[in-house]
Amino acid sequence: MSARLSRIAVLAGVALFFTLVALGNITDYGSNFAFVQHVLTMDTTFRSPALMWRAIGSPALHHAAYLAIIAWQVLTAVLCWWGALRLWRVRRLEASIVEHAKRTGIAGLTAGFLLYAVGFIAIGGEWFAMWQSDTWNGQDTAAIFLTMVGIALLHLCGAERDDP
Repeated sequence: MSARLSRIAVLAGVALFFTLVALGNITDYGSNFAFVQHVLTMDTTFRSPALMWRAIGSPALHHAAYLAIIAWQVLTAVLCWWGALRLWRVRRLEASIVEHAKRTGIAGLTAGFLLYAVGFIAIGGEWFAMWQSDTWNGQDTAAIFLTMVGIALLHLCGAERDDP
């Protein structure tokens, strides 16, 4: 039973994290919008002509990208909360039922993992050369979040067994 409760707690912890991140981005829209805007315009990178064609200068596209990030964070939070609730409801049942109930939580953690691996590390970090910026470089923070979500995903994917 302890592994099941641990998985529920870890999943709920990640759900809380994404809830707070999304809430912060919604209630203090401008703070992280500035981050997205600078990354997309690539205005604090080395400004290499070979890369600057990738920059996006349209404020409308900056808002669209930021709103997509926030929507992805909300989706991740909802899936993780829903997954934690589903696991809580079946915590005392057979392993096969618990395995089935994990699917929602796995989907939520996968969504969170993809946000940071694809959105921040691959697209922001590499495509928009965020790694070149001293000011608007979120790769270290993204790596921390990616590690947290990745460990949670590995833990949740662990095989269930029936208690004797």
